[in-house]
Amino acid sequence: MRGDGPTIERMTALYDCGAFTHDGRRLAYELIGPRDGSPVLLMHGILMDSMLNRDLASALADAGYRVALLDLLGHGRSEKPDRAEELRIDAFGDQAVALLDHLGWSRAVVGGVSLGAITALHAAVRAPERVTGLFLEMPVMERAAPAAALMLVPLLVGVRYGARPWRLWARMLRRLPTPRRGIWQSLLNTISQDPDVMAAIIHGVLVGPVVPPLRDRIRLAAPALVIGHAGDWLHNLQDARALARELPNAELVVARSPFELRTRPTRLLPDILRFLQRTQREADQATPSLA
Repeated sequence: MRGDGPTIERMTALYDCGAFTHDGRRLAYELIGPRDGSPVLLMHGILMDSMLNRDLASALADAGYRVALLDLLGHGRSEKPDRAEELRIDAFGDQAVALLDHLGWSRAVVGGVSLGAITALHAAVRAPERVTGLFLEMPVMERAAPAAALMLVPLLVGVRYGARPWRLWARMLRRLPTPRRGIWQSLLNTISQDPDVMAAIIHGVLVGPVVPPLRDRIRLAAPALVIGHAGDWLHNLQDARALARELPNAELVVARSPFELRTRPTRLLPDILRFLQRTQREADQATPSLA
């Protein structure tokens, strides 16, 4: 990464946003980086939005990558249905592939954080030929299912039965100044959104599959970078280590905290850029054999 990242003028020139329709629902996305840059698709965590990855995307754009940030259905600026069956993680994986189709990207590095990471796994299982690499930050795997239930079920009950005070609280929060960092802006957007939207997302994630089965994961041959950290029941470091062992072409990087990449990215960013360069080399080497 050069300097402190792109200037405001440069980011204005490299930034674009749009929307498309998939299965009758409107999905919003942002694009950051030069139009001829190698494509990367990043997705956010549960209940959050594309702002969570905006700072990381800006750093990758400064390094020459074209980064798409997708708001999954029910999140951010995308349409917000109230049917849980539309908000399953495997359906999110289909949405990721649909964005590649919409952008005309035949292949891309696909990944994200937490929910975004396991959504990327579903996308790779569905369409492995479309994935040049997997960027999997803080994956939520089978070992974390009890922790996910302990965290999400009380939240589901709270937003279902405390909707009225939550709306009053959310209205006050929306009047606060916009934070400068993407992670804090995404968090503010999360806690100030409508409780019915939150309840539908949580319900959908809980009723659907968390990750693709092991028999499918071990077939994913694309290069993968798994980023984990310790001290978090939901994003268990043992899960991250296990996933790095399961994927046949994976490497593991251990972050110091769940916030390191978004608040102090200097240490981790070189590893990410080296990984992206490796995926491009391997994709270029594989191209002749596909002809």
